[in-house]
Amino acid sequence: MEQVRYFEDYAIGDGRKTMARTITETDFVVHAGHTGDFFPHHMDAEFMKTQPFGQRIAHGTMVFSIGVGLTASVINPVAFSYGYDRMRFIKPVFIGDTIHTRVTITAKEDDPKRAGFGRVIERTEVINQKGEVVLAADHIYVVERRPNAA
Repeated sequence: MEQVRYFEDYAIGDGRKTMARTITETDFVVHAGHTGDFFPHHMDAEFMKTQPFGQRIAHGTMVFSIGVGLTASVINPVAFSYGYDRMRFIKPVFIGDTIHTRVTITAKEDDPKRAGFGRVIERTEVINQKGEVVLAADHIYVVERRPNAA
């Protein structure tokens, strides 16, 4: 869905929650193949039985990718992603966990590089089926200001 939303339309505290998705073994295999990360913590079930978590843990980059992908339901043609800051892998994610993402607008500021644009910071939290935050990051958008508002 496309929705035009200018810098002035964002309000601190606004947020939304995505649909959920269950992590599968196929996710682990596909992500390892895409990235080349076959680290035993993700791929070796027998090795992980000897480790503190007792089972394979999801790639942090996979949890991030899926978590962000869950938020990609609205296209804003007057905004683009500038990147992510302060990313943390807070808790492990396992095969069979179900995650969803909650995003909350936490700040707005002028864009020092682009006249007519502002930056919107959106706290992105990936949450498991137990209600635990497993990943957190700040997503920075560069967003056009409303015409004649600059």
